[in-house]
Formats: sequence, structure tokens, C-alpha cells
Amino acid sequence: MPNDRLRDALLRNGLTPETAAVRLKVSTKTVDRWVRNGRTPYPRHRYELAALVRESEQFLWPEAVSPERAAEVAKSEVITVYPHRHEIPRELWLRLFDEATERLDILVYAGMFLTDDVSLLKKLRKKARSGTRVRILLGDPDSQEVAQRTAEEQIGSGAIAAKIRNVLAFFRPVAGEPGIEFRLHKTTLYNSIFRFDDEMVVNMHVHGRMAPQSPAMHLRQLSEGSLFEVYADSFEEIWKASKAATILQSPEPDQEVDQRGTH
Repeated sequence: MPNDRLRDALLRNGLTPETAAVRLKVSTKTVDRWVRNGRTPYPRHRYELAALVRESEQFLWPEAVSPERAAEVAKSEVITVYPHRHEIPRELWLRLFDEATERLDILVYAGMFLTDDVSLLKKLRKKARSGTRVRILLGDPDSQEVAQRTAEEQIGSGAIAAKIRNVLAFFRPVAGEPGIEFRLHKTTLYNSIFRFDDEMVVNMHVHGRMAPQSPAMHLRQLSEGSLFEVYADSFEEIWKASKAATILQSPEPDQEVDQRGTH
């Protein structure tokens, strides 16, 4: 079977089997076998090729790393675990947003705490114009999943839906900006995901607790690791199943909520 992930990774980086072969100092036929026949390279070549296309070995060759080794590496992918998301230092959030250059992915229901940064819109616009792909997934305010989450947190009927509408209104000035995409999802969200290139914050959701009161992990992607890829793949699946978001006008007065919202 062909290795479609490797083929796509080469294309995204402007490489062909011929040019990749030159960079890796192997024959074009060797690279062609890796792509067309799905052959697994030797460990040294896996590492070099993964670095060349800026993807992890685990992503390109899921079966190449033993379960024991994958479990060992996964421990190293976890930088820090915070008992509560609100304990993540503001300096970390600022660094992650500032240093992302290739991709900035956000998956939340509302993510209203992000709007506390008055410079966020300017940052996102600057990122997009410099080539960073920005993708923001918010919960569909009319979905049953959002209503269910609101009921579980016991914060008042329609509270999270109203927060989502406020966040959509906040993002309205960058709607249509090339490189910035917004979508709405109807997912039972077990984790909120914030990806900044090869770093990520995963905010686990706990029944009966609001998001800032729930644990969060700071992860860094490693070539042989699989933990980071689990959440990255989850984001991609939800992105594919979501729909384009209509950036709403200002919410009706009875939809206004405290700007210090928690999701």
C-alpha cells in the first residue's frame, strides 16, 4: 500500500522523490519505494526524512515504533500537568501564541477566556499574513451537545451558547482574513485543544466542573511519540466533520454574558 501521509508531507514541503533522495543521499528508487510501496525506511532514514518534512515518525510510520517504545516516548512528550487550567501561567500562553509560525489550531466550545487578550485579533491577523494557518473550532450554539454541556455544569440554560455567540462577535473583525478559518462543531467535547506548531495544551473536561477548574497538559511533539498525535488527529477529525461558521453580528442584549466566561 502507498504511504499517502509521506506523499502528502513531501508535496507540502515542495519535495519530490528525486529532490528528497538528494537531500537524504539515497537513490530515487529507494524514496519511491517508501512512497509507492509503503516500505518502512531504516531508523536513521526515518529520522532524517521526518525532520525533512517536519512531521513525526509516529505520524508517517505508525507501525514502525514498538508499543513499549511509544509508551516510553509519550512520557517525555508531557512537559507539565496542571491540576487546573487556570493555573497555566499567562506567560506560557503568550509565548505559545507569539512563537507559532506554521499552524495555530484551537478546539473549544466557547474559549471566552481567550478574548481577555485585547491584542489577540491583531496577533491572529499578523500570524495569518506571515503564513501561519489559523483554524478555530467553536461549538455550534444551537447544538444538543452544547446544551448538554451547559446542563452538566449547572450554569444556567443557554449560558454556553450565549458565550459562543459573544466569542463569534469578538472574532468578527478577522472574519474573511486569508489564512484564518472558523468552523462550528457538534461534538461531545472531551478535551479542548490548543495547538501551536509542535506544542499543545490539552484541557481535559470533567463532568460537573467548568473548563478552567479541570486539568490541563502541556505537550511537545517528539518524532517517535504518539501522545501528541492522538490529540492532533482528534482535532483533524472534528475539523473535517464541522461546518463553516457564520461570524455573527453583536448578540442580542439578553444574550450578553460576563466577559470573564470560563470555557
